[in-house]
This record gives sequence, structure tokens and C-alpha cells, in this order.
Amino acid sequence: MGKPVKTESGKWWVQFKALGARESGTFDTKREAEDWQARRKTELKSIAKGRAGEVKTLGDALRKFRDEVSPTHKGGRWETMRIEAMLRRPDVPSQLPLGRVLPDHIIKWRDARMKEVSPGAVLREMNLFGSVLGYAVREWRWITRSPMTEVRRPPSPKHRERLITRDEIKGMLRQLGYHPGKLPMTITAQVGYAFMIALRTGMRASEIVDLTWDRVHSKWVTLIETKNGDARDVPLSRKTVKLFERMRGINDVTVFMLGTGTREALFRMARDRAGLSGFTFHDARHTAATRIGATVGQPGRLTFPEFCKAFGWRDPKHALIYVNPSAASLADKM
Repeated sequence: MGKPVKTESGKWWVQFKALGARESGTFDTKREAEDWQARRKTELKSIAKGRAGEVKTLGDALRKFRDEVSPTHKGGRWETMRIEAMLRRPDVPSQLPLGRVLPDHIIKWRDARMKEVSPGAVLREMNLFGSVLGYAVREWRWITRSPMTEVRRPPSPKHRERLITRDEIKGMLRQLGYHPGKLPMTITAQVGYAFMIALRTGMRASEIVDLTWDRVHSKWVTLIETKNGDARDVPLSRKTVKLFERMRGINDVTVFMLGTGTREALFRMARDRAGLSGFTFHDARHTAATRIGATVGQPGRLTFPEFCKAFGWRDPKHALIYVNPSAASLADKM
């Protein structure tokens, strides 16, 4: 143990023990095995002395987060893609030891990204970058302070307020082949049904297309994975129940036979054919919330807490965007 050994496959295997830790690896050449062994011993000694930031690079942190943390997140696929892109960028000092990464390095990357994408996209990427560095501080103990704490983030983008009009809805349903009372036998028609369900419930596209029949009940559906990580039950109106009933028998396990990419592509193609623009599938959630929010507090309608619960908002301020009673209507109730 300690010296590289050539295996039957022609690879070189090495194992050693340092500071109570046993390490091993397989490499193509003896030189690679020896170099890794020496480098790894130095890393372990530095970590033991609290100086991991001298040997662990920013690239090491990004890759470790990508391989170990991102797979546990609902948005792990997006995180992996963004980290891969960061590792390829020349303005991200991937080879630099973490202890030498300065706020100026991150500012340079941020300013370059601001010229390429929207402030909202930069903010999301900075939050991911900050999470990686946060893990390097709190979980891995590679550094004692994150350089991200001294970097200004772009302001949060204004809440999207695009409503899909009645005429736009009609045009979209026509292009998607949606016909009330008719089974949606084509994938395109299923996008039309998913669109209608989104308009009537406010569910997100991913929540709709991921539904399985065991979570569809007589008056509600159960969402296991949502944006905020909480499971929730979404109430269904009588008209929405009928939409689900028409879908029964088309597929045994999942309600829809749609993947995210297929749904997005077909929706975009239908919008282009209809000569429309300026809205996305997700705007159906805002449209539904605006319609339902206008009735909150009316006799037989949802109360404000019920409205928040139906849409899965932990913070009531999200619901206040959609509930805007006039001063006159409030005066009548006082």
C-alpha cells in the first residue's frame, strides 16, 4: 500500500492512508497515479490544518456542488447546465484556489453576463454561484468567508403581469386542436387540455404534465413536488373535473403523455401559427390568479386565506398582487 500497482487491465491502482483517511484511485499511467497521490496527500494535510482554500480550486467547488448537491434539488438539471457553462467561461477563475478568489473576480463575471442575458437570469446564476460558495464555507469548511457577500446583486425583476386575453385563448385553443367534449387523441390536443387546466387552476406546467391518475381525486388533485417544495392539494371546479374525466383512458399511469420540451415546443408553434406573441404558457397561472382573485371574498367564493392555499403561496404578499378591491367596495363593507 502506498506505491502504484499495475492491474490486469493495464491500469495503475494506488492506495494510501494519511491522517486517518484511506484514499485510492485508478489511473491510465503510473505517473498520473503518483501525481494524484502526492497532490491528494497535500490536500488532506491542508484540510487538516484548516487551509483547504489553498489547494481546493473554485472549479473543485463547482464540480463538487454539481455532483453531490444539485442532484438533490428539484432544479438540479438547470443547476448542472449552468455550472457546466460556468466552468467553460474564461472569466470564471476555475483554476484559482478558493482562498484567492476575490469579489473582483465575481464582479467581472457578473458584468460580462449582464451584457449577455437579462438581469433576472444573472440574478438566478448569482444565487447559484452564492450557494456553491456557501457550501464551501459552511459544509465543506474549505474557506471561512464567501467573496459573494461583497458583490452587489442585480435587483429582482418586476413581477410578470402579462394576462392572456379571451381572444388569445380562443386562438391558441383553435391551433392546438382543442374541442370541448372531444377526446384529445393527439399530443398537440393534450397541450390544449393542459393549457385549459392551467387557466382554470393556476397550476404550473410542470405540475400539470407530471400528474399521475392516483393523485387525481373527485374534487381536487394532489401535487407532490411544487416550486416551494411543499405538497399541496389543488381544488377543481366542476368544469375542470370534466376536463380530467375526458382524459381518462388515454394513458394508464400519467394523465398526460407530454414532456417539458414537447409541451414548450408545441405551445410555441401554435402561438406562432395563430399570429400571437408576448405570452408564455406560464402566463396562464397569472391569468387564472387574476380571474379568481377578483372574486375573493364574494359570497360563495374563496376567502383570502383559501386563495393563498389554493395557489400554494406561503407569503400573502404574492396573493395581494391579484386581490385589488376598490376603495368603494371596501367602504360598503365597513
